[in-house]
Amino acid sequence: MTVTVLTLLKRRDGMSKADFIAYYESRHRLIGEKVLQGWATRYQRNHLHPLDGTDVLHDFDVVLEIDFPDQQTCDACFAAMADPETMAEIVADEERLFDRARMRTYRVERQVSRL
Repeated sequence: MTVTVLTLLKRRDGMSKADFIAYYESRHRLIGEKVLQGWATRYQRNHLHPLDGTDVLHDFDVVLEIDFPDQQTCDACFAAMADPETMAEIVADEERLFDRARMRTYRVERQVSRL
């Protein structure tokens, strides 16, 4: 059964939304693809834009979704990412991009209505 991990991410103070998205998609995404390759089946970044178009500070700027084929693969991936060299690369780039104190990660339990 597919396991989805959802992470809510906030850009660091002083970074515009446009710069945040540009950096994420041109640089940080590549680190994610590298460390998730062979483990995850989907790595999706959902950049949030208010429906009313108002550009004000929000709690989060992007919702990250990562799918794994099962819990065992998810656990193995996170264990591999804990390798000190890998973790150092991830953290160094995150500090350029995110307010790391506000990062929140969850396992998703889906309940779907048929409409």
